[in-house]
Amino acid sequence: MSISNRKPASPKEAPAEPLKRAVAGALRAIARRPDIDVAFAADRPALLPDKARLPEPPRKLTAQDVAILRGQADSMALRLACHDSAVHRKMGPENLAARAVFDAVEQARVEAIGARRMSGVKRNLAAMIEDRYHRGAKYEAITDRADAPLEDAVALLVRERLTGERPPKSAQRIVDLWRDFVEDKAGADLDKLSRSIEDQRAFARGVRDMLASLDMADEGQFDPDDSEEDDDGQDEPGQADNPQEGESEQQSKGDQAEVEVSDEASDDMDEGAEESADAPAGEMPEESDDSDAQDTGEARRPPPQRGIDRAGPDYKPYTTKFDEEISADELCDAEELTRLRAYLDKQLANLQGVVARLANRLQRRLMAQQNRSWEFDLEEGALDPARLMRIVIDPFQPLSFKREKDTNFRDTVVTLLIDNSGSMRGRPITVAATCADILARTLERCGVKVEILGFTTKAWKGGQSREAWLQAGKQPNPGRLNDLRHIVYKSADAPWRRARKNLGLMMREGLLKENIDGEALDWAYRRLMARPEQRRIMMVISDGAPVDDATLSVNPGNYLEKHLRHMIAEIEQRSPVELLAIGIGHDVTRYYRRAVTIVDAEELGGAMTEKLAELFDEDGGTAPGRGRRAA
Repeated sequence: MSISNRKPASPKEAPAEPLKRAVAGALRAIARRPDIDVAFAADRPALLPDKARLPEPPRKLTAQDVAILRGQADSMALRLACHDSAVHRKMGPENLAARAVFDAVEQARVEAIGARRMSGVKRNLAAMIEDRYHRGAKYEAITDRADAPLEDAVALLVRERLTGERPPKSAQRIVDLWRDFVEDKAGADLDKLSRSIEDQRAFARGVRDMLASLDMADEGQFDPDDSEEDDDGQDEPGQADNPQEGESEQQSKGDQAEVEVSDEASDDMDEGAEESADAPAGEMPEESDDSDAQDTGEARRPPPQRGIDRAGPDYKPYTTKFDEEISADELCDAEELTRLRAYLDKQLANLQGVVARLANRLQRRLMAQQNRSWEFDLEEGALDPARLMRIVIDPFQPLSFKREKDTNFRDTVVTLLIDNSGSMRGRPITVAATCADILARTLERCGVKVEILGFTTKAWKGGQSREAWLQAGKQPNPGRLNDLRHIVYKSADAPWRRARKNLGLMMREGLLKENIDGEALDWAYRRLMARPEQRRIMMVISDGAPVDDATLSVNPGNYLEKHLRHMIAEIEQRSPVELLAIGIGHDVTRYYRRAVTIVDAEELGGAMTEKLAELFDEDGGTAPGRGRRAA
């Protein structure tokens, strides 16, 4: 018997491959999108109009892991099938706080549709939501309503109304803090939502009523005639039965323009959108920044960079061959990062609440500035419907138009550069890590991108650079003689949840060594200047002057400090970057024009929030390329 016609044995496939195929097939079937590309990667989940990315299943799968993965896939599929982003953008409120609730409730709606129709999907979504809040911030420990996200609480209450499912245990505290407030003001509106779950437009109107009842949005700010437009069938959200019509609108030019960036950026695709599937319900990047992206289309081009002298007088590294720029998650494995992050949270259980309240105050100040304002009675712009009554009374009255005013700090990026030297060990580095973590989350809620960087050296008293200098004959005045280690804890485009664990690395024993501030400042500056945002802010957190024993032992005693002063002067005077510093027990005002010194590390949260608030309270009209003077 010949076996030549038999199909060759295929290589042994990974145990998770059958699960991946099943999950991808279910996603395409529920979404009715057989063409959508479903990929699995170690990155955060992401959903784009033509691509879905799910997390790579762990090697040792449990039933809970499978349910969570299926829940993430089901959530994406239901969003594709039951959501029309064109309708969502049109019906959404303008106020950012109201918009966050509106987005969250819409995500709860699409998931509720699937949960009501399919019991398996209901179980999967419940597992996903439980895991989401269990892995998030310490929600169970929240005692103050100011620290509990209102959008999550409302979304969970809507989910409870639509599906009968109680909030997960990990999020019960959030709901309990807000339940009485929401029920008293908008309980009747919540009850009405289940009647229009299949009609996205009618459901959105119900959410508008709820927001008005919560005093989060004035009903007058919505266009009362919106329901008459586009009622030709394409916006009807019964898309679970006929998704292709609605999806053609979802992939409109606006959405395409937003996601094309990810296609060009290959593996680093649209990191701003990556938290959509893994974030609490409502964080839906497809709609969140559309208007800003269009309004600042021209501003996305970075302004011409004015060159600065990075080396300064007589400064040089002996060699850069052993220097290192590395992501935090590459310095230790995921399991250790999780343990270190848990240790960080435990150390600062009390401080977290204080800093969170400060951050919430900062958020409210920023949100107040972001509320849209309008100029009225103009000869051109958008038609002002509130003034149409004058035409009815007097037909000879001219039409009145309005135009939106821009906010001062739209299109901003902030870099937090943290000293990772040995003198920061203990309470200072713990407080710095937590403050950076909470402020990054706060600023991103307000549409401000944040990058968190750290700087230290790879060795004490010189590393391979010093060894190379010794072997070469110990030439005099060799320059910097240690190996730099520059750590990226969170890139500007990475969502906060993706980088949260990385900050635990600062707790790792042996990480903190020496500090060469001048070159760290130059590194952070170059990263900032490569950003497309118009306004760039850098905050440096340090507890002392630059110190590296190997370098200072064979160079002049002020060698590193002189270079730091030179770099600060160049950035402050010849670049568009706004530079400020916070010294912990160390007077940094002698280096930086805009600076503050604190005695106790516990004051850091207040100092950071106050200095950032001062920056954003300033007139944003300072021209790029001109340094702002110290506060």
